[in-house]
Amino acid sequence: MTERFAAEGMKVVLADVEAQALSKAEQELRDQGATTLSVVTDVSKADQVEALAQKTLETFGAVHIVCNNAGVAAGGLSWSQPLADWEWLIGVNLWGVIHGVRTFVPILLDQKTEGHVVNTASMAGLLSGPFATIYNVTKHGVVTLSESLYQELALQNAPVTVSVLCPGFVKTNILDSDRNRPEQLQASESPGDEAAQAMRAAISTFAASSRRASLVSLKKALSTPRSTRTSSALCACCAIDGQAHSAASTAAGAIL
Repeated sequence: MTERFAAEGMKVVLADVEAQALSKAEQELRDQGATTLSVVTDVSKADQVEALAQKTLETFGAVHIVCNNAGVAAGGLSWSQPLADWEWLIGVNLWGVIHGVRTFVPILLDQKTEGHVVNTASMAGLLSGPFATIYNVTKHGVVTLSESLYQELALQNAPVTVSVLCPGFVKTNILDSDRNRPEQLQASESPGDEAAQAMRAAISTFAASSRRASLVSLKKALSTPRSTRTSSALCACCAIDGQAHSAASTAAGAIL
């Protein structure tokens, strides 16, 4: 997303909990001629997201597109995953989006100009499979938050709109996102390979479900008279890498 925003001439603000990855991403964009700002941010912390917004406004004066894209994962059985897993995933995957919405939507509305929010959920926000219960819960939460926000803004005739991305399976480092887990949320029992195997099992299940859902949708679309067809896209190509959190702006703005 950031590369596409930069290619359109937007100023881009990058935020990530992982400083080294953030610096690398910023340099790559600058090498392409983009105007950028990077801010190390833990999106599970409201004060850090608010600081990100403040730094964005101080640097570029406005924000026009906000992308809440943070994501981490852990797998296992619903009844045996440690509380630390629940707190970590909900903190990043759901609270991260909540903080982004609560912080940036008022800014977008106060600007009284067109703005857009993109929340990254997942196919796991539309389907429910085994061994990824916590992840599923967080992504379903992002979907319903986005749909509710969309309706609320529309009822107010606001110039701000909302999209929710529900990607399928993209090659990222999300299975290695444990590298960014806060020390205080480390599981007391080390999950090791067992957690990774559980997540891979969940991915295999979702992949099969996604293919079946796509085939059903395709068959339904093809059986509908062309004159009455409508289109709806629910997934594409957004990659979630560890706790990467990105967004963008137009002439003067930011990318959360």
